[in-house]
Amino acid sequence: MADAREHVLTGTRGTITAREWPHERPRYVALVVHGYGEHIGRYEELADVLVGHGAAVFGPDHTGHGRSAGERVLVGDFEDVVTDLHAVAALARSAHPGVPVVMIGHSMGGLISARYAQRYGDELAALVLSGPVIGVWELPGRLLALDEIPDTPISPASLSRDPAVGEAYAADPLVWHGPMKRPTVEAFARTLETVAKSGDIGGLPLLWLHGDDDRLVPLPGSRVGVEQLSGGRLVERIYAGARHEVFNETNKAEVFADLTRFVDDVLTN
Repeated sequence: MADAREHVLTGTRGTITAREWPHERPRYVALVVHGYGEHIGRYEELADVLVGHGAAVFGPDHTGHGRSAGERVLVGDFEDVVTDLHAVAALARSAHPGVPVVMIGHSMGGLISARYAQRYGDELAALVLSGPVIGVWELPGRLLALDEIPDTPISPASLSRDPAVGEAYAADPLVWHGPMKRPTVEAFARTLETVAKSGDIGGLPLLWLHGDDDRLVPLPGSRVGVEQLSGGRLVERIYAGARHEVFNETNKAEVFADLTRFVDDVLTN
């Protein structure tokens, strides 16, 4: 495993803890954007693959997540989360000036990354979205129609066909296992609409990774958003039988190979 360092930054709503998996002379910087209720520490294996591929890897715990400040899983405005992420990108660029940046966003992190690409796409070499919350995602509307949001945590079995992934998730004290909070659900709904209305990302290369048995973020709804977001340089990889976390799936070696091949193509063209 690659050695990791921690950085503490001043975020929009308190301190943000970011992790760096360093590389002395990287070919590119990979900026990893985690999903709802989790934290960047769950991406150790992905980071190890990327460092081995020649990347310096950076990623924050979003506000209210992991080791960062804030009430747990409370996100008032995803625009602030994008701004925090931009500060982490600035840290990476200052460490490695002139090195291309590839953003990799999973689930909620895919929504954040999509919005980031709309705001700061000229600073990226490529965008990768894994099981992204983008396009038509019905959960916020269903939850907001209720008087009280039910305490129904994410099922660990929905993450991967590998039961060890769910077991580790359920036992992780930095993962949120309680109900979603109404302001966060409202922020999801607003940002889905903002991304849909804010145009495509032009010529920025986009890789979309998704399991066709993703029950948390169903593939057809994401397809609507990905096709709206892409400016035409879209590569998609849909994995038969895979669930929500393709980087933790039983076919993760295939996923990692698709990811690194895409990055190689971007860096050489």
